[in-house]
Amino acid sequence: MDEVEILVGTMSGTADMVADELSSQLRKKKIACRVRDMSECTPAALRPGPYFIICTATYGEGDLPDNAQPLYDAIVAAAPNLAGVRYGVICLGDKIYPATFCGAGKRFDAMLASFGAERVGERMENDASAGFFADEAAVEWLGGWLAACAQAETPVASGG
Repeated sequence: MDEVEILVGTMSGTADMVADELSSQLRKKKIACRVRDMSECTPAALRPGPYFIICTATYGEGDLPDNAQPLYDAIVAAAPNLAGVRYGVICLGDKIYPATFCGAGKRFDAMLASFGAERVGERMENDASAGFFADEAAVEWLGGWLAACAQAETPVASGG
């Protein structure tokens, strides 16, 4: 893995904080990292090559943050072929709202997969009411995600 782009959807800044911590951890591992506000992205930003982390809060009734909605809508409208795009998802939510818990991240995950992108590793679903800091939980998740990415890059030996 040479490069990771973290696309951030946020309302209150928590997702920004998580993305900044992940970026710091990735750079310590000598992995190039770029953090981008989703409002600055177009569907063309999602391309094979770098790995992506979708890091988004959930707002209101399971809604996407204001800065993430235009990108989501643009991807749906463009219906791009995202084959070869690999990504991970960090969802921020609160289980006080069980029907909509981490709804924005789950929606991004389902939408990207529907256009052929491949999620690598488990989706992180952070519960704000659990008493854990989201950035600390994300750093813990990152180790498993990087291992899953390395495994995804390992060619499968053919039998013969």
